[in-house]
Amino acid sequence: MDFVGLINNIWLLIFLLMVLTPKLQQSALERARRRELAKLAKKRGSNVITLIHRQETISLLGIPISRYIDIEDSEEVLRAIRMTPPDAPIDIILHTPGGIALAATQIAFALKDHKGKKTVMIPHYAMSGGTLIALAADEILMDPHAVLGPVDPQLGDKQGVYAAASILKVLEKKDIDKIDDRTLILAEESRKAMEQMKRIVRRLIEDKYPEEQVERIVEELVSGVYTHDYPITAEEAKRLLGDRVKLGLPDEVYSLMSLYRMEVRPRRPSVEFVPITPIHKTSEEA
Repeated sequence: MDFVGLINNIWLLIFLLMVLTPKLQQSALERARRRELAKLAKKRGSNVITLIHRQETISLLGIPISRYIDIEDSEEVLRAIRMTPPDAPIDIILHTPGGIALAATQIAFALKDHKGKKTVMIPHYAMSGGTLIALAADEILMDPHAVLGPVDPQLGDKQGVYAAASILKVLEKKDIDKIDDRTLILAEESRKAMEQMKRIVRRLIEDKYPEEQVERIVEELVSGVYTHDYPITAEEAKRLLGDRVKLGLPDEVYSLMSLYRMEVRPRRPSVEFVPITPIHKTSEEA
């Protein structure tokens, strides 16, 4: 083999490694995830479903892709729920910024209608549509520092995205003849969106609380009391939702979460630390 042929073969080998390495890494990662899921399912005697949205480097060029709850997610979760025996417990691990309201609502109602015990586990955050799904569960397990979020509707057009509650405030503060047609249309859509979301939340929780508490939860989560990205801490969630919220998660959930980040190229980590065991001085040394 001549020198040029050797160089060409080396370049071909490098190219094949670049193509195959990410696929092999992804395959190994998926196997590790399945092992952790099986371990948790065996420990709890449940069907464990994950709905985890993180930025993962899954392409050849290493471009991170943001994830959120979409229709494909709802199709897959509904299929998983249908395949679970009616009386079998379901655990859903939620880690999501939210997503499409239709998809989150479908998942929430499918979960609510399942006859077995439903538990949602939140290791970090379940905002917006994630909170909607959590409301459908019988039990919500949260890391002490995990958060939920409001489920107030957001309306958008080419000019931006606005909270429905804020749009409706315009009608209260300005005379109608001083409001442009676009804002009036948005306000009408906002009114519908608010009423629809209140109705959805009531249906999800009406069998879990007295009527007065149901209305208090609806008001706090839907009516624009907070900004849409407000973090409702685990302690606040306990105050609002009561004993359905419990602090603490199985260790397997954290092990699983550590497998939802894949890198195909070296990078300097943005967070680094070295665990150090404190050295306690004896009375003589002191």
